Amino acid sequence: MKIDGPFYAQLGSAGEEAKRLAAIGYDGVYTLEGSWDPFLPLVLAAEHAPQLDIATGIAVAFPRNPMHLAYQAWDLHTFSQGRFLLGIGSQVKAHIENRFGVEFTPPAARMREYILALKAIFACWQEGTRLDFEGKYYRHTLMTPMFNPGPNAFGIPPILLGALGPLMTEVAGEVADGLIVHPFHSLPFLTGAALPAVERGLVNSGRSRKEFTRQINAIVITGETAKARAAATESVKSLLGFYASTPAYRPPMDAVGYGDLQPELYRLSKEGRWQELGDHIDDDFLDAFTTRGEPGEIAQKLLDKYGAHADRLAIYAPYAAPDEMWKSIIPALKNTV
Repeated sequence: MKIDGPFYAQLGSAGEEAKRLAAIGYDGVYTLEGSWDPFLPLVLAAEHAPQLDIATGIAVAFPRNPMHLAYQAWDLHTFSQGRFLLGIGSQVKAHIENRFGVEFTPPAARMREYILALKAIFACWQEGTRLDFEGKYYRHTLMTPMFNPGPNAFGIPPILLGALGPLMTEVAGEVADGLIVHPFHSLPFLTGAALPAVERGLVNSGRSRKEFTRQINAIVITGETAKARAAATESVKSLLGFYASTPAYRPPMDAVGYGDLQPELYRLSKEGRWQELGDHIDDDFLDAFTTRGEPGEIAQKLLDKYGAHADRLAIYAPYAAPDEMWKSIIPALKNTV
C-alpha cells in the first residue's frame, strides 16, 4: 500500500511544497480541482521531487474534451518518467451545468464513454492504431502525424475514476484502471456498496482485481496536544457538514443511519448558513467518517480500517499541523503495512 499526501500548492510554492511532502515520507501527491488548476502544480512537483508519484485527484472531466485531457496526461506522464496517474471525476450536476456551463446528464454513461475515448486516443498514439472512436457524446476520428505525439516511453498513463454512486463506481470497475474513493465515506458504505460495485464492473469487463487500483481517501483527525486535536476536529466538522449538505452524498450517510440529517443540512446550505453545518456533526458521525486519535495511534488505526481494501491510501487532513508529527505517522504507517 502506497501513501499519498494532499498537494494544495499554487504555482509559486509548488516546488518547495513537493519537496516538503517527499521529506515527510509520502509515496505520492494528489491535487484537487478547487481554486486553481490541478495539472500545472504537478509539473513542478515532478521537477523538484522526482521520486514522488503525481496525480490529479480529481480533475473535473466533462468541461474538458477528452483530447485536451489526453495531451495533458501524456505530457505529465512523460515529464514525470511514468509517475503520473490521471484521476478524473464528474463533479455534481449543479457545478457542471451552472459553474462550467456544460452538459451533465447522464453522468455514468457519459463518463464511461469519456474514458473509452481517452483509451482510444492513447492506443492511437502508443500502438499506432487508427483513431476511430464514435460515441453518443464524444467523437474522435482524426489524428494526423503533425498532432500525434507518438509512443510514450513510459507507457500509457493509468486512468483512475473518482466515484461515489453505484453506477459511476461500476463504470470505474468496467473501464477505468482504478477507483478513487471519495473522502466522504463510511466503512459500511465502502464495503457494502462501493467495493461490490467495482467488482461488478470488473466482472463485466473480464478483468481481475490485480489489474485495478483502489485509492481510498481517508479523513484524519489528530494533533500533538488536546488543543490541537480540538482545533482539527472543528475544521473537519465544518468539512463534513459541507459534504453532508450535498444530496448526491447521502448514500454513505444512509449506510450508518444519518441519512435523515442530509435534507436539513441541504436546507441550511440553500439559505447560505454555511457556518452552521458543522454544528450538526456529532461524535458518532465523526467516528463513522474519519479516523481520529493521538499521533501514535493513527497509523495502526488506518491500517486496521483500510489495510485490507486500499492499494493507495490518500491522507486528507484539512488543518495546520507540524511536519514533525506527520514524519512520525507516515513512516510508521508504511512500516506497518
